[in-house]
Amino acid sequence: MSNLVQLINHPNNIIEVRLNRPDKRNAMSFALLRELLKIGEELKEQRDIRAVLLTGEGSSFSAGIDLTDLQSPKNAVTALWELSRPGPNLFQRVFLVWRDLPVPVIAAIHGHCFGAGMQLVLGADFRIATPDAQLAIMEARWGLVPDMAITATLRGLIGLDVAKELTMTARIISGTQAKSIGLISHVAEEPLNKALELAAEIATRSPDAVLAAKRVLNAMVSLPESDGLALEKRWQRRLLLGKNFKIAGKRAKTPEIDYVQREFD
Repeated sequence: MSNLVQLINHPNNIIEVRLNRPDKRNAMSFALLRELLKIGEELKEQRDIRAVLLTGEGSSFSAGIDLTDLQSPKNAVTALWELSRPGPNLFQRVFLVWRDLPVPVIAAIHGHCFGAGMQLVLGADFRIATPDAQLAIMEARWGLVPDMAITATLRGLIGLDVAKELTMTARIISGTQAKSIGLISHVAEEPLNKALELAAEIATRSPDAVLAAKRVLNAMVSLPESDGLALEKRWQRRLLLGKNFKIAGKRAKTPEIDYVQREFD
């Protein structure tokens, strides 16, 4: 694996996935996109992980797609092919994989978070930004439309009119403004520290209950009501028959008892 993405281990089985092109403000090249997808797919199979953090090295989280890389003849052909193929393409899968991970994903945002960077953090379960972070759905500035699964990841976060305004204007807003409209979850001077605190708090709960909560609550914006209700019942049956449900009851009196690894996907 190249050094375009760093993996950093934290206590409580928390993994930090850090974009590592600081000289390019972590602009996303095709190579970086492929590496992110590979890492996301590998993390899905690791049952001991309790949370994933998305961060960026240097002065920015990510300034968006690397337009120079995109415009190279080889990559331009690849892009057109990916945009023509049926089902989710490479660009969409890179950003959907974080939404689909069986653990909470927390994005810690600083500096610039534009375009593809913005679409990456939308795939997270929680977004924490500095007050002065700059965020934008930037594609309209380059004559493009956001196409990296934003129709799935932005759904339910903000009003449709607000989403249209941000997308059509490519307006840059601060972390504080983003919090006021519900685009991010928290504002913090040190977003990585806040992300670690939140991840550690979640890690005190059953990993299977956390997974079920993610799946059931995501269903509120992706499934019809009847399907969501059925999903609630299905997950509750699984949890009641699982080992971590029994451990959770014991931890009320004996908190030092550890949960077993996540049983479900």
